[in-house]
Amino acid sequence: MKVSVWDTYVKREDGKVMHFDILVSNEFNDEQIILNYGAIYLKTKAFKTEHISSKACNFCHIEHATDSIMEDIQNRGFSIIELENCD
Repeated sequence: MKVSVWDTYVKREDGKVMHFDILVSNEFNDEQIILNYGAIYLKTKAFKTEHISSKACNFCHIEHATDSIMEDIQNRGFSIIELENCD
């Protein structure tokens, strides 16, 4: 399975900037729903963040999915890769 990677940056309440990727099927390109997936992910965090916006979330590239990413996408519609300041 190929996935689209949406590179995302969101400011935390402590001033740090979170960097994470939102992964969806490469056939899916509804930007508003992808932003909603990011908002769902942000609600799981113990700290507050700014709202996710299209300025902070951009299509980056397409890659092959791992088994765990494919499982996430099949179960939730998306997967997240945490890169910086996500804890």
